[in-house]
Amino acid sequence: MSETGPGNDVYTHGHHESVLRSHAARTAANSAGYLLQHLAPGLSVLDVGSGPGTITADFARLVAPAAVIGLDRSPEVVAWAEALAAEQQLDNLSFRAGNIYDLDFPDAQFDVVHAHQVLQHLTDPVAALREMRRVARPGGIVAVRDADFHAMAWYPQLPELDHWMDLYQNVARHNRAEPDAGRRLLSWAQTAGFTDIMPSSANWLYATDQQRQWHAGVWADRVVSSAFAEQALEYGLADRAELERISAGWRAWAQAPDGWFLIPNGEIIART
Repeated sequence: MSETGPGNDVYTHGHHESVLRSHAARTAANSAGYLLQHLAPGLSVLDVGSGPGTITADFARLVAPAAVIGLDRSPEVVAWAEALAAEQQLDNLSFRAGNIYDLDFPDAQFDVVHAHQVLQHLTDPVAALREMRRVARPGGIVAVRDADFHAMAWYPQLPELDHWMDLYQNVARHNRAEPDAGRRLLSWAQTAGFTDIMPSSANWLYATDQQRQWHAGVWADRVVSSAFAEQALEYGLADRAELERISAGWRAWAQAPDGWFLIPNGEIIART
C-alpha cells in the first residue's frame, strides 16, 4: 500500500465489484439533486471522481450540447465509464484519467465543477477545492457532496454494525482521510477561499425490503472482499474472523422487517 499524500491518496473503498455495483446505482436525481436546478443546456461540466459515470452521463443529457468530462484516477474505472457513454450514445460525454490535485485543464474552463463522495477520501480536501475552483469560470459553480459516517443511523442496533462503523473510521483515518466529511464541507470551502457558498443536506434511506437487501449486500461483500478489507487486515485493525462476523451482521440486518439505515450527506454550491 502506498503512503498517502496529495496525488497518491489511498482510496479506502477500492474498485472491487461490490464498490462499482454501489456507485453504478447513483444518478443525478438520487445523488446530485441539489445541483440540478443550476444545470441547463450549454453549460460545460467537469465531474471529478466520476467513477463508473452514471451521474456524469445524466449531466451530459441535461447540458447537451455542451461538453461534459468525467475524470477518475483509475484507468480501469475510466474504461468502464467510456463503455457506458458509448452504449448510451452520448457524443458530448468523455472520460479520462487524472489527478484532482493537478487538473490537466486551463484556468476558468468549466461552468460547473462537481465532485460526489470524493473529498472524504483525500488527505488535503482544501487543496482539491482550490484546484476545482481554478478550472471553474468566473461566476461558475463548484458543487460537492459527501456523506457523514458518524451521523449515520440504523435500527436494529446490531453490535456488528457498531463494530463496522468503528473499523471504517479507523481504516479511513489510517489513510489520513476524513469519513465525517459531510459536516466539514462548508469549513473546507471557506478555507479554500470561497465566500459565496450555499450549504444543504440530503439523505439516502434504506428501509424497504429491496433497499435493505441491496445496501446490506453491498457492504457484506465489501467488508470481506474489497480494498477496505485488505486495508483493515494490512493495518492490523481486524482479522479475517472479525470481518466475517461484520459481514454476517450486515446480512442479519437486511432480514429485519423494521430495518432502517440513514445516510446523511452534506452538500455545497460554491460560486467562484
